[in-house]
Amino acid sequence: MNEKTIKIEGIDLVMLFGANNKNIEQLSKLFPLLKIIARGDTIKVIGQKDDIAFFQQKFDAILKHVHQYDSLTISQIERLVLEDSKIVLSEENDLILHGQKGRLIKARTVNQREMVKQSEERDMLFAIGPAGTGKTYTAVALAVRALKQKKVKRIILTRPAVEAGENLGFLPGDLKEKLDPYLQPLYDALLDMVPPEKLADYSEQGIIQIAPLAFMRGRTLDNAFVILDEAQNSTESQMKMFLTRMGKSAKFIITGDITQIDLPKHQPSGLVLAQKILQKTEGISFVNLDERDVIRHILVKRIIKAFSNNTKKSEK
Repeated sequence: MNEKTIKIEGIDLVMLFGANNKNIEQLSKLFPLLKIIARGDTIKVIGQKDDIAFFQQKFDAILKHVHQYDSLTISQIERLVLEDSKIVLSEENDLILHGQKGRLIKARTVNQREMVKQSEERDMLFAIGPAGTGKTYTAVALAVRALKQKKVKRIILTRPAVEAGENLGFLPGDLKEKLDPYLQPLYDALLDMVPPEKLADYSEQGIIQIAPLAFMRGRTLDNAFVILDEAQNSTESQMKMFLTRMGKSAKFIITGDITQIDLPKHQPSGLVLAQKILQKTEGISFVNLDERDVIRHILVKRIIKAFSNNTKKSEK
């Protein structure tokens, strides 16, 4: 048996080890052939030479993650250990913008970084993937950054309301009260990045607009950063209508999850059609996110994988 002692410097040990050494317990589960002991500011690893070397590689990735993001969760540990080490971002320019109370809004996975890159290079980007992969959040961060840098004059956020037909009549309240529950995720993302009073001012002045997809009809969107969220619930005609709203000096990001289409079975999804016919269109990029990009609770990743495996079995 071999033994290696790793000294920890410049990192909050409570964050690294976890409350009651929960993170160390998780590492022990992920490396069952090793004995891992945390004591003071060191970690002792006992086992075969090759297993220790592999642990060192992954542990270095974990340390780098903590240095970059000043956080470490069980979900992040699992992702860093089980997935390709490229998940640890090496570039210094992963910061998108500074959010509320100094919060650092960063691209946190390889595909989120690709979203940032493609958005800078193309005027239209489709980001497609399951829940929890940061599609909408990253898109909103890019929009707020563009507004702050005066690259656009306004941000327009839209999504289909109440499935695809936008049948709001049965809900109580005025139009705003009917729509707000369906647009709330967009408000939530914005509030991480823009102070509430500033967001209220922007909304009042029309600099930031949040509206259902049906309200886009007939508009020409110039000098704007426009995001269509939950695009899988747009019909084919709605998708064509939206994409052709693009005006001069505009950026479009379309996000959606083609595994969660709420349209009636006879109604094809506009996002599926766009993915099919626009893949090779010059000036348009597609980024496909997957369970490796999930940054919510660790169970979300496992749930997505289970459903994906079940779908594959059903198709056989």
